[in-house]
Amino acid sequence: MVFSTKRGEETIERRAGAVCTATDAVSAVKDGSVVAISGFNMANTPEYLILELHRQYMKTGHPNSLFVITDALPAIPDRGLDVVAKDLSQREDGRFIRGISVPFFGFSPWLQRLVKDDVVEAYSWPMGVAAYWFREVASGRPGVISKIGIDTAIDPRKGGGKVNRLAAARNTCTVKRIKIGSQDYLLYEAPKPDVALIRASTADRRTNLTMEDEAIRGTVLSMAQATKAHPRPGIVIAQVRNLNRGDAHPRAVEVPGPLVDMVVVSPSEYHWQVGSTAYDPAFSAGGKPTQKMEEGPMDPVERVIARRVLMGLGEAAKQKCAPYIVNLGIGIPALVSTLAVAEGLEDRIITVVESGQWGGMALPGVDFGAAVGPFALSTMPDMFSNFEGGIIDAASLGFLQVGRNGDVNPSTLSGRIYGPGGFPVIAGGSPRIYFAGAFTARGPKITVEGGKLKIAKDGEVKKFVRRVYKNFFSGSQALKFGKEVAYVTERAVFRLTPSGLELTELAPGADIERDVLGAMEYKPAVSKKLMEMDPALFSPGPMRLAKRLGVK
Repeated sequence: MVFSTKRGEETIERRAGAVCTATDAVSAVKDGSVVAISGFNMANTPEYLILELHRQYMKTGHPNSLFVITDALPAIPDRGLDVVAKDLSQREDGRFIRGISVPFFGFSPWLQRLVKDDVVEAYSWPMGVAAYWFREVASGRPGVISKIGIDTAIDPRKGGGKVNRLAAARNTCTVKRIKIGSQDYLLYEAPKPDVALIRASTADRRTNLTMEDEAIRGTVLSMAQATKAHPRPGIVIAQVRNLNRGDAHPRAVEVPGPLVDMVVVSPSEYHWQVGSTAYDPAFSAGGKPTQKMEEGPMDPVERVIARRVLMGLGEAAKQKCAPYIVNLGIGIPALVSTLAVAEGLEDRIITVVESGQWGGMALPGVDFGAAVGPFALSTMPDMFSNFEGGIIDAASLGFLQVGRNGDVNPSTLSGRIYGPGGFPVIAGGSPRIYFAGAFTARGPKITVEGGKLKIAKDGEVKKFVRRVYKNFFSGSQALKFGKEVAYVTERAVFRLTPSGLELTELAPGADIERDVLGAMEYKPAVSKKLMEMDPALFSPGPMRLAKRLGVK
């Protein structure tokens, strides 16, 4: 198969399956293309192709007017798409990229600025919906139909996933509310990809792609299939680290060669496994995790919160004979997997991450999405099926704001564009949810001393507010479907009831009026059986939780 594209008077021909330079590969991308790009932070991000595409534009003015659509975020600060966004933002250049659909902007400060300044139109769907969308388009369907997003900021009655004014004007990606029988659903639609930039570890002689050294499997197969689907079959360009002149084992092939048009071998500096590490076999090859990560510093207040979540999970897991499957979100919840290993509960509480990991210890910060010692790696669409279908037992997610009726805003404020990430799908599907976070923000001075919490100075920003700025979790929808919801902080624990939040636990050393009720914008109900948070949460040594729960 031979295909061609024009650049002014120049015609470029490429043979499908060819190994070529990055410059030759991106020269095949036409003006106005919809470009799908894989990547979860730096894991599975084809950074070399992203930067070369930008260099080609800067050199020739082509390709331009691109619409970028991703399954997560192919960037961290000063890497990947963030580098491109920095240049475009500083030059206020809206010609190279006309629009983007990105589930999470949090690790790309320059992409946030580009969107905030209306240089490009921007949309943000839940991560699981974005991953499913590629699979649905590959199957010839118009988009994704889901209950996820109803009565939240993604609902078309409340914004429809449009992040800025330019998106509201152009309406390239849409969310529609529809009825199937008597049930309400959302239909997510976006333009089909013309080009896919994906990443793998190795390409064999048939350009079959394997991912033996990748920390995640991502959505690369579905992206390639969506790009190749009719109408308008497009081109798939793969970035790899290695070439195998022989044949890969059939069971190891992630993307079959006939779906790949061009392969580009990347220099090692543009093919890091995660944001902080070029390569560590523990992220991809599995093996039982050690407790080394527990030896590092952990903020004492964050430890209290993560411990309380782990204790709740352990108590729930005790009631289930089979392993207890738990998703952990970014931030404080990601610490729970490290503590589970330290407490000897890693075989009883199986932690999973939305990028596809089963087990191990989730990595924090810009490395989030990878895990040390996972025992299995699913694709992202397959992992999100576990969330939306309620196959997992519980989830722990962070929060930025909690409303009086239990609504949760995980990340977004005026001028702070983060997007929903995986949050709506995980929270919307999990039958039991532990929201975990500090009680207040901006400058609190809190210590853990003598088995008690000592609040010398509270944060300037209240997080328990009458009405959240952007709602990505509906308390009323959670109650409608019978979910158990708790809100865990360092000083108090609440549960969701039909009347709103109810205070159920108070930290030793905390004053209920001054430190809890006085630090909220509304007054929750106080349980008649108000309990003190377990003193073991505030102890310096291990809780010996496995022994306390009778877990062998």
